[in-house]
Amino acid sequence: MTVGPAEEETYDRRSLHERIAADLRDEIMTGGLAPGGALPSTARLKERFGASNATIQKALRLLKDERLVIGRAGAAVTVREHRQRTVRPTSSLATAGPGEPYPWLAEVAEHGARARSELVAVAETVPPADVAAALRLPDSGTALLRHQLLTLDGEPVELVHSYYPLDIARGTALMEHRRILGGTPTLLTALGHPPRTCVDRVSARVPTREQYEALRLPGSLPVLRTLRVVYGDGGRPVEATVMAKAGHLYELRYEFAPE
Repeated sequence: MTVGPAEEETYDRRSLHERIAADLRDEIMTGGLAPGGALPSTARLKERFGASNATIQKALRLLKDERLVIGRAGAAVTVREHRQRTVRPTSSLATAGPGEPYPWLAEVAEHGARARSELVAVAETVPPADVAAALRLPDSGTALLRHQLLTLDGEPVELVHSYYPLDIARGTALMEHRRILGGTPTLLTALGHPPRTCVDRVSARVPTREQYEALRLPGSLPVLRTLRVVYGDGGRPVEATVMAKAGHLYELRYEFAPE
């Protein structure tokens, strides 16, 4: 008896419809399946993957839930305009002039999107271990937390936890439950702690319960977790931020020049 692709032994223990969705997702996000174009017909997908009609429909449902494709049963399924946004971490230290919005908000607006930053909480807390180490805090040392949720066109896309040494934050606007005009790089500069360099540690993670709920993730997709440490004069850490982005909505772009 001939063994079809759906029946072959494989190290990949995901359900077949999840594997099919993963392959199609990759083709969409790398441009092989262009925005506005139709996906191959169900018949062709069945032949390609050696799968039943029901399995193909389950795979397409995952992609629809992720809003990568649109269509209905019995009609052509087409690829949506790409929703993945490119983030340039090197621009994160930019300061804003008097009366100007935070650079991130201005950049998003230039691309026709509506961005919003919701300040969820401001509190003194014991940060996660990697943040505490980055800020060089003593055991059980506390820092100021500013917790934000970023949305694009009303959709949650990023969960942000920013931590600051208390000797920098006390008595400043960082302690207040309001947005900081121009962003924290502008305020830190005004406080005598201008950001000089930052270091990013980026990893793909299984989302925590908080991340899954806050970002309204559509399935078992990972998040991109970035721990960004900002250093001021003398190499002192002045800010450590944990950013969790929906993995299917973002790519990070780093630009380097030869030394």
